[in-house]
Amino acid sequence: QVQLVESGRGLVQPGGTLRLSCAASVTITNIYSVGWYRQAPGKQRELVATATGSSTYYTDSVKGRFTISRDIAKNTVYLQMNSLKPEDTAVYYCNFHTMTIPSYDYWGQGTQVTVSS
Repeated sequence: QVQLVESGRGLVQPGGTLRLSCAASVTITNIYSVGWYRQAPGKQRELVATATGSSTYYTDSVKGRFTISRDIAKNTVYLQMNSLKPEDTAVYYCNFHTMTIPSYDYWGQGTQVTVSS
């Protein structure tokens, strides 16, 4: 059974940095994209960043501050978060989306990121 295991949760001060990691327990083939989502209390889950091949996408609020990357050999995706703001506080979820028909989504268990002074 495939599991996505996240790490890197933490409490940081505004302006601080944090790196999240998400490792698949086994090699997942036919991956179309990998991504990070987040859900703040009382809000819907939102897309933060995705990587598809060599292309990346970032939601406007994190552009220039967050960087998504992946290590295919390690079946791992990362989210480097710099210049963190209180509004970045949320539970972050990683996602692996397959190109199979039908497609399938694998999700991490979620990791808490809190930005507070």
